[in-house]
Amino acid sequence: MVLKHNMTQKDDVDGWTSTMFLYNSALKKIKVKIEILQEEFRQLYSYNPIEHVSSRIKTPESIVKKLHRHGKEVSVEEMVNSLNDIAGIRIICSFTPDIYQIAEMLANQDDITVLSVKDYIEHPKENGYRSYHMIVTIPIYVATGTVQTKVEVQIRTIAMDFWASLEHKIHYKFEGNAPAHMYSELKNCAEIAAKLDEKMLALNNTIIEESAKIQPSDPSPELEQDIERLAI
Repeated sequence: MVLKHNMTQKDDVDGWTSTMFLYNSALKKIKVKIEILQEEFRQLYSYNPIEHVSSRIKTPESIVKKLHRHGKEVSVEEMVNSLNDIAGIRIICSFTPDIYQIAEMLANQDDITVLSVKDYIEHPKENGYRSYHMIVTIPIYVATGTVQTKVEVQIRTIAMDFWASLEHKIHYKFEGNAPAHMYSELKNCAEIAAKLDEKMLALNNTIIEESAKIQPSDPSPELEQDIERLAI
């Protein structure tokens, strides 16, 4: 199904409302998928790689500014065709390998189609930004048919997210014209954050290795009987 929008004011309003409904619905579907993964990790495994999840829909003001910045016409149709990040979800993981694990799990789901990937971990931006971006589509079933709706998925570690939050504040506080020394310090912080991720991962691996050497004590017969009662 392809969305078409006529240029009358009423149709523009209707087009905006129906389109934003699709983006909100797509976010809900992706969030449910991630919540199921979280619950699976909690219930079945001893480790949950997902620390927390957040989502957002771009505001009309932000959408108009981005269309202007890219030299695009301000219309619902142009917004749908040109912008990939109107609906966005961010997944914060404990360690860098978790990022790729979660990305693979999402990409392997039958109703998710990956349109593009930008790996800013392997290839950081010039300012030091690191994260893993996926543009995906997910089907939204409405009364008139099925609409494949785009969502941007960002996956990063806690350290990467902390850095990105600071970069965002500086960018908007100074409207992209912060003093040069701030950008230099910010890039240094990105390198420190990357090294912190490496050290924390190494420490976690050591913890796993050492804990595997510890032999758990056998439960008492009474405890075994109680466990059997619970399992019945």
